[in-house]
Parts: sequence; structure tokens; C-alpha cells
Amino acid sequence: MGDVAVLGIDGGGTATRALVLDDQGRELGRGTAAAALADWLGAPVEIEALLAAAQSAAKDAKVSLPVAGLCAGLAGVGRERERALVESALAARGLAANTRVVTDAEAAFFSAFGEGPGILVMAGTGSIAWGRGEDGREARVGGWGSLIGDEGSGYDIGLGALRAAARAANGRGEETELLTRVGAALGISEPEELISWAADAAKADVAALAPTVCELAETGDRVAAAIVRAAVASLRGHVAALLTRLGPWGALPGLAVGGGLLAPGGPLRDQLIAELAHYPCVPLPAMVVEPALGAAQLALRELRARG
Repeated sequence: MGDVAVLGIDGGGTATRALVLDDQGRELGRGTAAAALADWLGAPVEIEALLAAAQSAAKDAKVSLPVAGLCAGLAGVGRERERALVESALAARGLAANTRVVTDAEAAFFSAFGEGPGILVMAGTGSIAWGRGEDGREARVGGWGSLIGDEGSGYDIGLGALRAAARAANGRGEETELLTRVGAALGISEPEELISWAADAAKADVAALAPTVCELAETGDRVAAAIVRAAVASLRGHVAALLTRLGPWGALPGLAVGGGLLAPGGPLRDQLIAELAHYPCVPLPAMVVEPALGAAQLALRELRARG
């Protein structure tokens, strides 16, 4: 293949990350940029953010664009029409000779399991689970977006906190420190200000409340703890569904977890792994899931297949 390079991009609601590999799969450089998904209602992917992250990674790697291949793993591109639109837009920017777009879950799964079987759960701004059975069948659970899905995500937890704070302000719910803590986190002094804040908030803004909720839950706040328990239970349900849909299993599948809430040190990671202790899967607690790396590895695989 010679002296070539490939780009992998991970674009989501919090930030965009890019990574460059050489033709032997060795990392050459990384770059970051703003979020590629800016609107909680599913606005078009921010191509400029993808471009900025790619250029930053190429500069860090000391390689020139276009590279030989590019794969972008993005949230919100589950349908072929959406993938094709983004692929065309990226190809028009001249980043790579060959361009491919997959979901962020597909890219993350490849970084964890390659072409083998396993189960992946991702929970950050949004949430999704992806699995592949021993017979090659694939399935996903979740990833339905913030209006009808994203259970167990940062957005889900943040929205639960906002609703609990509103109930507390009205005297309709159990006493909780969420009203005070959420107000402090948002820099507002009156509960009614939550109305205008929520109306203008992006999905990432709501998801950014999740660490505050998790911290409060650890102090014994019953309402915050209930929100966190519900999030963990939802993610556990994702795994249970995939185990059933992709079984029977001749050997226990590996389980990888990733995203801001489940990455090493993430507030839900240990709880979810503990909840799954008696499930027929093998948690891989030391594994770090990197969608940008998985996307770059997919680009390299496709390049090799082309010869």
C-alpha cells in the first residue's frame, strides 16, 4: 500500500474527534473540534466541525490532505439517506480519496471487537447499544433520539433533573436538592427561569447536568438517586435485549461500555457493570472504547480490501 494514511472521525453532540492512522494501523495524530450535532431536534450534521477536526488531526500527524481513506462515525445517521448526504458533503471537501459514513455505534463497536461477536453499550449525550452474535447477526437497541429514546443517557438524566426541579418548585414532588443544585449549575436564581433556559437549551446543554445529578445521588438525595438508578436500569435493559435477540451463545460474549457516562471514571460505569454481574456476558472493564479509532480502523480495512 505504500506510505498512506487514513482518517477516522467521531462526531457527536458534545465534541468532534479525529484520528489518523498509517497503513500499518499505527496512530499518527489526533484532533478535536466543536460538536457535530448541534441541535437536540436532529439538525443536519455540522460538516464544518468534521472538517475542522480532520484538519487538526492531519496537522498533528504531519500528513497532507487528502488522505487515502476516511470513515466518519456519527450519531443520527442510522438511515441510508442521511449517510449518503453526509458522505457527499465530506467527499466534496476533498479530505480523502474514499469516504464512508457509519453510525457512531458501529465505529465504537469495531474499536472494541473488530469483526468478532460482542455487545457494546454507549452512554454519553445520547445512548445506544450494538451487538453482533456468533453467527454474524447484528442488532441495535436504543438510539431512537431524545424525543422517543436515549434512555440512560446524559440527556435523559439531565431532563429528569429539570423535571424533578420543576416539581420541587411547585411543591408537587419529594424534597430534593436538585432545584438548588441545578439552578447553581445553570446560573439562575429563580425557578421560573428554567422555562426560558430549557426552551433555548441544546441537547448537550441538558446532558451537561448529568454529572451534577450523579454527584448529588452519591450524597444520598433520594430523587437524584432514583434518576440515576432508572438510567442504569435502562442501560441494563439494552444489554438484556441484545443477549436475547442475538442468542443462543455458545460462549459468553464480551461486553464493552463507552461514552462519557461509561468511560473509565464515568459516573455510571461501575454501577452498570455491577448490575450486569449475573448476566450471561463478560464485562471488559479495562477496555477503552474509541469511536474515532474504530472509524479509522474501518477506513483502513476498506482501503486494504480495495487493494
